[in-house]
Amino acid sequence: MIILIFFLAHWFLSLFFQTFFLHRYASHKMFTTNKFFERTFYVMTYLFQGASYLNPRAYAIMHREHHAYSDTEKDPHSPHFFTDVFQMMYYTAVSYRKHEKKLKEPEERFKGNYPEWKFLDYVGSSILSRIIFGLLYIAFYVVFATQWWMYLLIPIHFIMGPLHGAIVNWCGHKYGYSNFDNNDKSKNTTPFDFLMLGELFQNNHHKRPNSANFGAKWFEIDPVYPIMKMMHWARIIRLRKAYL
Repeated sequence: MIILIFFLAHWFLSLFFQTFFLHRYASHKMFTTNKFFERTFYVMTYLFQGASYLNPRAYAIMHREHHAYSDTEKDPHSPHFFTDVFQMMYYTAVSYRKHEKKLKEPEERFKGNYPEWKFLDYVGSSILSRIIFGLLYIAFYVVFATQWWMYLLIPIHFIMGPLHGAIVNWCGHKYGYSNFDNNDKSKNTTPFDFLMLGELFQNNHHKRPNSANFGAKWFEIDPVYPIMKMMHWARIIRLRKAYL
C-alpha cells in the first residue's frame, strides 16, 4: 500500500506542476503571480518532477511550436508522423534538448514571457541531480516494497515528466472526439482524462489555448481549474479576467 501511495503521489504531483506551472503558466501565461510564488512553484516543480525535471523555457518554446504547427511536419510531437509513441518520444527529446541547451534559435514569436531561473535549471537538468533522485526512488522501494512486481514501477519514476507529455500528445491527437474544428487532429480523450488532470482535453485546449479551464461541455471536468480558482481567490495567482 505504501508503494502504491508513493507512486500515485509522484504521478499526480509531478503531473500537476507540469500542467499548472510548465503548461498553463510558462507556456500560456493563463495567470500571473509574484516572484515569491513563481520561485515557489519553480522549486516544487523541480522536487516533484525529480529525475525527469523539465526546463520551463525549453518546455514553453516547444509547446508554442506545437500550437503554431499542430499536426503538421513542423509540429515537434505530432503522433501522425511517427510509427509508434517511442519514435515520437525520441524526436521530442531531441527537439527539447536543442532548446534546453540553446542550440536552436526559436522563432521570435515563441520567445519570452516565460519564467527562467538559471541556477535551478542547471541543477535540475544535471546528471548528478537525476542520479540522486533515481537513487532515492530505488532506496524507497528497497525499504517499502513487499512484492517483486512493485520494482517494475521504478523506471516510470525516472521518466515521469516526458511520459506524461507522450501520453497527452499521442492519445490527445489520435483517440477520442472533437468539439471543435481546429484544422488539426486534436481530440478529447474522455473518460481517461482524469488520469491526466485535464490535459487530455486537447481539442478544447487547441480551440481556446489561453483558457485556464480545459473543459468545454458540462461533463468535461478539468480538476486543475477549481484549484486555480481557489488560488486566485486566495491571491496566490491572478487568473486572466476573461477566464474566471
